[in-house]
Amino acid sequence: MLEIVLNGAAREVAEGSTVLDLLVALGIEPTRVAVELDRAILKPTRWPETTLAAGAKVEIVHFVGGG
Repeated sequence: MLEIVLNGAAREVAEGSTVLDLLVALGIEPTRVAVELDRAILKPTRWPETTLAAGAKVEIVHFVGGG
């Protein structure tokens, strides 16, 4: 296990976990969020190949409808 920072809180994830693995583990629908990794927006096409490292700072932002 390794520790990352998810939306400002410490969280443990399995070593080798990708951004997509994290979203699945959290039960988050990938089409409804944006992900920032270490202060950079990460394109959804890169989520399956981007492995999380110890200390990574991940922000997940949910899209909200309205107007």
